[in-house]
Amino acid sequence: MFLFGVLFSLLMLNCTKKSGNTETTVAGDFFAKGADIGWLSEMESKGIKFYTAGGEQQDCVDLLKQLGINSIRLRVWVNPVNGWCGKQDVINQAVRATKKGMKVLIDFHYSDYWADPGKQNKPAAWKSLSFPDLNAALGAHTRDVLNALKSNNVEPAWVQIGNEINDGLLWDDGRASRNMAQFASLVKTGCAATKEVFPQTKTIIHVSNGYDNGLFRWLFDGLMINGAVWDVIGMSLYPSVNDWKLKNEQCLANMLDMMSRYGKEIMIAEVGMPVDQPAVCKQFISDLIAKTRSLPGNKGLGVFYWEPQCYNGWQGYLLGAFDNRGRPTEAMQAFQ
Repeated sequence: MFLFGVLFSLLMLNCTKKSGNTETTVAGDFFAKGADIGWLSEMESKGIKFYTAGGEQQDCVDLLKQLGINSIRLRVWVNPVNGWCGKQDVINQAVRATKKGMKVLIDFHYSDYWADPGKQNKPAAWKSLSFPDLNAALGAHTRDVLNALKSNNVEPAWVQIGNEINDGLLWDDGRASRNMAQFASLVKTGCAATKEVFPQTKTIIHVSNGYDNGLFRWLFDGLMINGAVWDVIGMSLYPSVNDWKLKNEQCLANMLDMMSRYGKEIMIAEVGMPVDQPAVCKQFISDLIAKTRSLPGNKGLGVFYWEPQCYNGWQGYLLGAFDNRGRPTEAMQAFQ
């Protein structure tokens, strides 16, 4: 009986334990069910409230945690005009999430405002810099923000070097289609700065259109050829209500190819669907979570919904997952 007890205890050490809605294992296996909430502090400053499905007012982060969210993603802008998504705002939100037991993903845009496939504008303070100085500025900014987080007892699980950098970042110096070597140099600088502050934090290179295998091969081949080193390939996926099944299948094929071709882990860093299609959105996310979790060797790290807490057309955004009363829609059930 003693031997049986020992064997049973060893077996249980390898089994999944559940605490609230967060899944972990003793061996360190963790699947991120995430939400990007970069807008949250600004929303709260405007008096916007959040409610349970039953109509009870609740702290938004607590509510997201109850809905199955275990990780928070926060974007960083260099010198935003109004301070939102700047260093201090990000620190405040990261501390808040960490204190609630959630993991944090930091998303460097390397811009004063939005950076995405259509724009990768340099911060105003960096516009006249030579490329060597631009590279140094990227490294210094990365270290500055991460050291500030470290001083506040926040250790990000993941750090993105750029946001949806389909054609590089810090245009035109770091535009991949014009100078892949300079783009790769910026990526190397950002990744090295991250590891300097947080050696165990995983670095992510994030590209949109997770179904577009040709785009991913072109960009990551270019990075590999030019000596860039990173940990995770990040993807965005925003299908329509009519083509999500096809896009999910294409995304899975792309994830498998990225793993095979580059030996990297995969993170679905952004997803979203129109707020007035919650049932379809739930199906889409549930299927994508299952596909991501199916990757061999637990290489699928997680799925993040982009700004699910937005409602009533906040800043014109209509892909949230809360209804016009500030209550979670059916879509959020996918994370439970």
